[in-house]
Amino acid sequence: MRNTMRSARLAIPLILAAGTLSAQSAATDYRDEFLAHFEQSSYKIAELAKAMPAEKYEWSPGAGVMPVAQVYMHLARYNFMYLDQNLGIAPPHGVDYSGLEAISDKDEVQRIFARSVEHVNDAVGRMSEEDLVAETTLYGRRVAGWAVLFQLLSHMNEHVGQSVAYARMNGVVPPWSR
Repeated sequence: MRNTMRSARLAIPLILAAGTLSAQSAATDYRDEFLAHFEQSSYKIAELAKAMPAEKYEWSPGAGVMPVAQVYMHLARYNFMYLDQNLGIAPPHGVDYSGLEAISDKDEVQRIFARSVEHVNDAVGRMSEEDLVAETTLYGRRVAGWAVLFQLLSHMNEHVGQSVAYARMNGVVPPWSR
């Protein structure tokens, strides 16, 4: 009997906590999970952009392959573009993302990439549950808003891997793996 009472006292807070967790919306969970993963991935790109020497920003592993700076600007472009074209969230005033991939100055690349990350964090952080589940179009498919965010993250992570390979090919060790 004593063990049963003790078990019940321990179980009640767990049951209450489980009820609270299940009451949270799935869409909000998607947003929060996205932001956590986006933070990690954008941190890695920012750190690689700092570690890569300025003279390597024009380096490419071969003809027809994006050079270092273009990869970083490609990510910035898509950070602005996915939100704008697929979620109706305009880029900050004065940002024209159409020509970003031509920029190769290290300081400017880092500044623009950071601004794109800030824009995603701010915009996604303000998205309501309704925004996250609202139907939109992504590459010709009808999807929920959160699916656009997952595409943005998947896209970024593809280029994190590419950027790590570029760094290592140029003798740069990713700062988080030292």
